[in-house]
Order: sequence, then C-alpha cells, then structure tokens
Amino acid sequence: MVIQNNERCPRCTKSKLVTDNTTGEVFCSSCGFVIDDTMVNNSPERMFSDSTVSKSRTGDRTSLTRHDQGLSTIINPSNKDATGKPLSASMKSTVKQLRKLDNRSQTSKNTDKNLKHAMSELLKMKEKLSLPDSVAEKAAYIYRKALEKKLVRGRSISSVIAASLYAACRELGIPRTLNEVSKSENIKKGDLSVCYRMLLKELDMKMPIVNAVTCIAKIASNIGLSEKTKRYATKLLKLAEEKQILAGKDPTGMAASALYLASLNTGENVSQKQVAEAAQITEVTIRNRIKNLRNLD
Repeated sequence: MVIQNNERCPRCTKSKLVTDNTTGEVFCSSCGFVIDDTMVNNSPERMFSDSTVSKSRTGDRTSLTRHDQGLSTIINPSNKDATGKPLSASMKSTVKQLRKLDNRSQTSKNTDKNLKHAMSELLKMKEKLSLPDSVAEKAAYIYRKALEKKLVRGRSISSVIAASLYAACRELGIPRTLNEVSKSENIKKGDLSVCYRMLLKELDMKMPIVNAVTCIAKIASNIGLSEKTKRYATKLLKLAEEKQILAGKDPTGMAASALYLASLNTGENVSQKQVAEAAQITEVTIRNRIKNLRNLD
C-alpha cells in the first residue's frame, strides 16, 4: 500500500488516497471511493529474434535497413502453446505449414526480395567499414528512392547499394573513399563510380565538398601518430585553406601530405611510404602536395 497525500478524494475531498500495489486500485481510505482501477503492465509482451534489444514491450524500433522496416512478425519456432505444453502431432503439422506460408508472404514481391538482398549487403559493408547506424539508415533511404524510381533495373544490386552507402558517407561527412567502399563489397571501382554519378543525377542530390581536415584522424590512426602531430597538420591545412591552396586538390592527398610534414616537425619517424599506404595514395602524390604546404608555416 502506498499513501498519497498530494491528491484529494473527489467525493469527500479528504487527502487520504491509497494505492494498492497488487491490483493497481487507487481509493480513498476515508469513504472507500475507488478513483482508478486500471493498472499498467510493464512486463515484456513480445520477443524479437533479430533485435539488439533482448526484451521489449512495444516492439523493436523500425529501421530502413530492414527490408520490411522491422514491422513484420514471425511464428515462434518452438512447438509449444501459450502455457508451455507441447503441441499435438496434428497441430505441429498445421503450425509448420503456417510458418512456411508466413515466410513466403514476407518476400512475395520482387521488390521485397531485392530489398532483402540489398539490406543484407548494406549491413555487411557497414560492419567492414566501421560506420555508424546513421550512415546505414541514410544509405537505405537513398537505395529505396532509387528502387522506387526503377534505377536498379539492369544494374547490379551490389553496385547500387555500395554507391548509396558512399553517397551517404559523403552527405554526412564521413571520410570513406571509393576504393574502400568498392573493396568492402568486392566490386570494381569503375562500376561504383558509374552508379554513384547516376544516383547524383537521377535523384538530384547535392553533395558537400569534402574537407581535408576530416581525413586527418583516419590516416593518423592507421599510422599511430600522436595528437600533437594531428593538431599541427590541422593547422597547416587551415592555413592552406586561407590561401586557397586546397582548391582542386584531392582532400586525402592534402591531409596525408600535411601529416607527413607535421610528423617531421614533431620528430616522429614516419616515412612517405607509410603515410601513402595509410591514405591509399601514391608517394608521388605526397611529394607533389608537399611543395604547396612546405612554406606555409
């Protein structure tokens, strides 16, 4: 029993309301008037096999990265009734047939099959490239728009979903290159770039310009450079931006060159080959970009 002193009884106007924890009833201890007899059950209602949440009362969150957006349900594979008793032989056969029909109904359309394959590939790329959920959601949205406009017809599903993921990375400012995305899906870089340009044109997408500063952290972490070196490289790039040296240059190449110059200034023993491999560019690119950055500081 829980006594509530801040509320009054609507019948006798006395503030002696009591809540019964077992039944959930709220009643007046003076006159016995029952004010509320409803009780909210906070126990879990359903379990989800593919959910990241172990138990949920209202269901798992909807997501565009699932072909059905997380709205469909499945028949429990255990052959037991609500009380936990085993089903009879005839009922087992009926439930087995119902499971089969339910599974077929979820992918009855060609678009459902297409989305199921595309979303599974998307989640694989997301894990390989260590991308956040927001990027995967954006990529799924772009792919669904492309599928709605029938842009996937005649093209590889893997190429289009990879292009959607690269477009999402560009739009959200996540530094990932065409080479990284193409290797994660094992497709040709040329096929990826063709699908990416097609998405930009057909969906009328406007991509922000990649900032070279955002590439510093990824390259530096691959080599193991210190925070002091990263700050110095950021300073060099900001000076280059003020003098309009970055215009028309590859952001990854400029970031790698700035990190190499910064490592020389801070005394870290890093070669051009190490920086080039971490940034997935050539040593010639670094030497050419160093000429632009050497006299800035």
